[in-house]
Amino acid sequence: MRAHIIVSGLVQGVGFRYFIYRKAVELELRGFVRNLFNGDVEIVVEGEKDKIHILIEHAKIGPRSAFVKDVKVEWEEDKNEFTDFKIKGW
Repeated sequence: MRAHIIVSGLVQGVGFRYFIYRKAVELELRGFVRNLFNGDVEIVVEGEKDKIHILIEHAKIGPRSAFVKDVKVEWEEDKNEFTDFKIKGW
């Protein structure tokens, strides 16, 4: 499966991308996480649906200094586009 996830709230400048990166690597998921100009964080992830659900649950909480207001998820078919998980810049 593949999920396109948008996380809003206080999620930039608090280590959110690194938090998601560590969880995604631990769960053996593929894709990327990046900051958006509007202050949100975007996650595109491919892998087993159960593992993606676990990542989403972590995204709803975030690291200790984050405040997650909303998490939007759009499910898609796996495009097998990624070989690993990365942190992207803008």
